Amino acid sequence: GTLFLHEIGDLLIDLQAKLLRALQEREIKPVGSNERIGIRARVIAATNRDLDAAIRTGGFRQDLYFRLNVVQIKLPPLRERKADIPLLVNSFLEKFSDPASPIRTVSEDAMNRIMAYDWPGNIRELENAIERAVALGSGPLLHVGDLPSNLQYTSAEKLPDVDELVPLEALERRAIFRALRETSGDKLAAARLLGIGKTTLY
Repeated sequence: GTLFLHEIGDLLIDLQAKLLRALQEREIKPVGSNERIGIRARVIAATNRDLDAAIRTGGFRQDLYFRLNVVQIKLPPLRERKADIPLLVNSFLEKFSDPASPIRTVSEDAMNRIMAYDWPGNIRELENAIERAVALGSGPLLHVGDLPSNLQYTSAEKLPDVDELVPLEALERRAIFRALRETSGDKLAAARLLGIGKTTLY
């Protein structure tokens, strides 16, 4: 079969030695047993760490690195391959949508926010964002308001840090977005925070 070692760069040094021994000898000793069992498996290891740097600082064994590094595939971060994002979004929508209801789609504004974001957490972060949007969204179309708060507000919607003359309408808009961010999108709580009614907020 295939053994997938996820985040191999985080493996403790003493466990790295045990893993190396198992890979070299092609056998393991199960916990509580006195007998060794031969293994035949394809090993795939993944990491987001720089293992060359970890070897230099003593955080990763060089011999294990050479044992694992037979074929190396470098996958660029999501921010460098944004053309993949719509395909991934559609895949996650299909994965998390209720089979009894139609597959959800993403509004143009929401997709623009998704595409503009840098995704430091890569595909895992995108998957979690879509899962949250599907769980909290209402209706078949996901809007900007269904996305996590870090995607809902652009830098232009933040309150100014210094005294600057801005149109009252823009200042009001920024204050509303700030209140919504502070209350995790709870419109009633945001209205209370601003000292206005919910209908006024709308």
